[in-house]
Amino acid sequence: MSQHFLLSAKARTLSLSAVLRMTDEEAETVFRNLRWTDGNALCPHCECPTVYECRRPSGALRFCCKACRKDFSITSGTLFAHHKMPLRNYLAATAIFCNEVKGKSALALSWDLDVQYKTAFVLAHKLREAMASELKGMRLGGRDKVVEVDGGYFGGYVKPANQKENRRDRRLAKNQNGKRQVVVVMRERDGRTLPAVFKSESAALGFIAYRAATGTKLMADEAASWNDLHGRFEVSRIDHSRLYSDGRGVYTNGAEEFFSRMRRAEIGHHHHIAGAYLVRYAQEAAFREDHRRMDNGRQVRRVSELAMGAATSVDWCGYWQRAQKAA
Repeated sequence: MSQHFLLSAKARTLSLSAVLRMTDEEAETVFRNLRWTDGNALCPHCECPTVYECRRPSGALRFCCKACRKDFSITSGTLFAHHKMPLRNYLAATAIFCNEVKGKSALALSWDLDVQYKTAFVLAHKLREAMASELKGMRLGGRDKVVEVDGGYFGGYVKPANQKENRRDRRLAKNQNGKRQVVVVMRERDGRTLPAVFKSESAALGFIAYRAATGTKLMADEAASWNDLHGRFEVSRIDHSRLYSDGRGVYTNGAEEFFSRMRRAEIGHHHHIAGAYLVRYAQEAAFREDHRRMDNGRQVRRVSELAMGAATSVDWCGYWQRAQKAA
C-alpha cells in the first residue's frame, strides 16, 4: 500500500522550530531575498537602487534612498507593511498557517503567536489575500481541456423552531434570512481551481463564460442553473441523485473535493464564516487544494513571495482603526 504524501518525509522540509531559532538578521535576509531577487534593496517610491541602511535605535532595519530621501523597510508597500511584530514572527505565522491542511483559525493563531485575536485575525486574512493573488486574471480550460463546475451554499443558518408544528422548510427562499450565499467553483482536471461567491448559481454564468477559455468542455451536475451553459460550451451532465460517475469520464468529483476541504475548514476550524469574508476562505481552500502535493517549505516560500510581491492591503491595512476615525 502506497504511503500518503502528507505522511511522507517529502512533505515536511521546513520545521517551525527551525524558523523560531532564526536570529533577526537571518529573518531579515530571508525577506530581503523574497522581495528582491539579488537581496539588494530598491526604493519602493522611486525604484532607485542607490540606498543605504539606517537602523533605528530599537534595532529595526530601515533603508534610506539617496534619490528621493525617503526611508522604508523591507515590508514597505507590501501586505506586511507597517508590521509591528519581528519579521521572524511573520515567517513563523506563515509556516503555522501553511502547515494546516484544512485551515487555521484566528483564535488558534493568536495563541501560537501570543498576540491579540485582532492581530491574528488581520494577519490570517492578509495571508489569504496573498494566496488569492495567484488567481488574478486566471482563465481555465481550452481546447480538449475539461473544467468541472459546481456550487455549494454557505452561511444563512436559521435555527429550527423548538416545536415540530412550528418548523418550516428552510430550503425555501421565504424561510431564509437572506445571508445564504453560494460558492461556485471551476476546477480544471489536472489543473487549477478558481472559486467565486454569488447569491445564486445562475448568477455565476457570466463568470464561468468569461473565465473558461474557448473550446473548454464543461462538466456539471443536474442543477437547472447550468442549463444556459449549453448554448456556449459543450457540457456533460451527471445526475447525482442516480450516480456520482458514469464510468465514461463524466463526473464532478474534483469540484466536490474542493467543497469537502472547505466544509471541513468551516466546521472543524472556523465554525462560522461571515459572508463578507467568504470569498477569501474559498480562495484559501483553492490554494490549499492546488498545492496539496507541494512540501510545506515550498508552500511557505510561495505564500511569503506572494505577500512580499503584493501591494499594501486595501481591506486590512488600518482595518481596526477605521471605526475610531469614523466615530
